[in-house]
Amino acid sequence: MSTLTASAPTASVRGAQQRSADLEREIAADPGLFRILTGDRPTGPLHLGHHFGTLANRVRLQAAGVEVFVIIADYQVITDRDVAGDLRGNVRELLLDYLAAGIDTWATIFTHSAVPALNHLMLPFLSLMSVAELQRNPTVKAETAATGGRGMSGLMLTYPVHQAADILFCGANLMPVGQDQLPHLETTRLIARRFNERYGAVLSEPEALLSAAPLLLGTDGAKMSKSAGNAISLRASEDETARLIRSAKTDAERHITYDPVHRPEVSSLLLTAALCLGVTPESLAPEIGDAGSAGLKRVVTEAVNEHLRPLRARRAELADADDYLWDRLRRGNERANQVADRTLQAVREAMGMNY
Repeated sequence: MSTLTASAPTASVRGAQQRSADLEREIAADPGLFRILTGDRPTGPLHLGHHFGTLANRVRLQAAGVEVFVIIADYQVITDRDVAGDLRGNVRELLLDYLAAGIDTWATIFTHSAVPALNHLMLPFLSLMSVAELQRNPTVKAETAATGGRGMSGLMLTYPVHQAADILFCGANLMPVGQDQLPHLETTRLIARRFNERYGAVLSEPEALLSAAPLLLGTDGAKMSKSAGNAISLRASEDETARLIRSAKTDAERHITYDPVHRPEVSSLLLTAALCLGVTPESLAPEIGDAGSAGLKRVVTEAVNEHLRPLRARRAELADADDYLWDRLRRGNERANQVADRTLQAVREAMGMNY
């Protein structure tokens, strides 16, 4: 898969890449051995970046026979903001996006706040990490740098441990992640290892399944983001999609080429269309040739709208099915609670707290 980044991988990343290739073969041979945990914060509509970066991979693994747990991380919304906004509405929108994308009835979709045992696990897990170790986490460091002197919440500081509880409570042994998420997974593995060393073998250490997620730029040339207002959401209409793509930043050169280093905005549009069409951006660029930015944007618009048309049709069918949506979440919460209660009981027994 072509991407917009070409930095040389570190030794740890190369090792993860090799292990991921092995895991893909193991999944093909016996998918029933694996369970994944993945999810999103309900902070706004999912967009094309999410679709190609995570959603499509979840559907692929689910179709292969891997058991899928999907967390709607509602508690994590308040890690870095004072108010949660329309949380119920955003949870509903996430459900619609998940189901429209193809997450089927076998997947367990649940919310943080509905699984008390998951959150109880944070207490013993926190005892296994030092403050210094938490402060070195890349997400925590980035948040510290972005606060501008504003105090960081305790929930933000302990976010890596909360994420570890998300993974470990359900016995997920496989985590589809990008390279930037490897430190988070290593924290989870460290917590599991320290717990087992201190109290006995209870928790499994999950492995990384590195995804070749493409980096798609937003309409302003920056990274596509829910909060930046530069994304093409999955729920957008075809007309709105066309308008957003017409407004996308390009450059003054008429001849269209795929050159992520020197022409990032043009290359991102090419990559977007290529992903939708199932071709490479290198092969697509000559087809557009001297048609310029206008020609490129026409191709991208047609490709995106055609690719998302089935997803949007399914989304429209479910849009008024509130009873079904909330029942689906309720059943997922029940399943997650059953699994979390068993894990918490095992943890308490190992710690001698089964009174």
